[in-house]
Amino acid sequence: MTLERITPPEERERLARRHLAQREALRWTGLRWRVRRWGLRALGPLITARARPASRTAARFLVIRPDHLGDLLFITPALARLRQLHPDAHITAMVGPWGRAILKDNPDIDALILCPFPGFTRRPKASPWEPYRVLLDYAVILRAGGFDQAFLLRFDHWWGALLAAWAGIPRRVGYDTPETRPFLTRAHPHRPDAHAVLQNLHLVDPELVSARPASHPLRFRPTVLDELWAEELVRALATEAGPLVAIHPGAGAPVKAWRPLAWARVADALIQRHGARVVLTGGPQERALAERIAAAMRHPARILAGQTTLGRLGALMARCALVMGPDSGPLHLAVAVGTPTVHLFGPADPRLFGPWGDPRRHRVLTSDWACIPCNRLDYPTDALPEHGCVRDIPEDAVLAAASELLGG
Repeated sequence: MTLERITPPEERERLARRHLAQREALRWTGLRWRVRRWGLRALGPLITARARPASRTAARFLVIRPDHLGDLLFITPALARLRQLHPDAHITAMVGPWGRAILKDNPDIDALILCPFPGFTRRPKASPWEPYRVLLDYAVILRAGGFDQAFLLRFDHWWGALLAAWAGIPRRVGYDTPETRPFLTRAHPHRPDAHAVLQNLHLVDPELVSARPASHPLRFRPTVLDELWAEELVRALATEAGPLVAIHPGAGAPVKAWRPLAWARVADALIQRHGARVVLTGGPQERALAERIAAAMRHPARILAGQTTLGRLGALMARCALVMGPDSGPLHLAVAVGTPTVHLFGPADPRLFGPWGDPRRHRVLTSDWACIPCNRLDYPTDALPEHGCVRDIPEDAVLAAASELLGG
């Protein structure tokens, strides 16, 4: 079975039933998980006794989020709300080194701490003890920072909650989940049915009655140099007057990928119908995918995969009439800079991780697999042919959504 093949309906039904059964079997009810929870509950009282008193000067807040591009963009409304509530506070965000480009120019924080969060580095552990060595090293750093309060913005991040407690931060706010509860001084209900942006907002401000993208938008600010680079590129592409369309075909998890030949056919149709100027974006590791799509097209497209920084990509997307791709951080970057998008979703739940923007300007498409959403992204490469939840999204649906956003 190739990854270009659409799964027949009867096979789709059979595989979906099997995936649903596997999902039930994989729930965290095994011995290892019970032992971990017991250990965390036992460790909680011992660690939390290390907390020091809060300072009496201006509050010093620490916001911890270990994830990558899309999830970090999702915390930017919460950072803005925290700044609005505490204009005189010193606010530090603690993220992975991969998150620096997202938050380095964010106006709502005063400092960044970069931590190689175990489990999020996308590389194997050097040893079983590495997560705890990193924890001890960064606990020393945080203790020297004199923080009064930590916000744990990932609901199950027990490592971050343990780190904040070990660092002696007196007030630790997070979600009321078995993994994090032992290390928190205030645990808020976790709302698994709420969009991730709303979860973050309500953690920093439980009194917030309602929030919408218009009042609490995603924030990303390209630099002046990024803007100049994008402006020059757009001028070079302006051989015709059609709309600029970016296709970002890659995603962090291979199971989210759509069919490359389908991207090629949709891109050709947009060029023919709308006179679109198509650019193919992505990271260096996605260059081959972009080249494959471009080679299958009948019309020319500009390959930019591997040629943009995050800031340049954001500045370029801000000048596009449309950005298309599977569920990924760069698609949320397009939302953050105000560009209409077409998102292809499958294993992730769009109710939780869909575009945080005006629904009139963003489209979410899924296939009809019964196991959607499983929220599992770690399928091995050899299992991908059996997981067609994104691959089977119809071409005509993608083309129709794109044409509608381009004005017909």
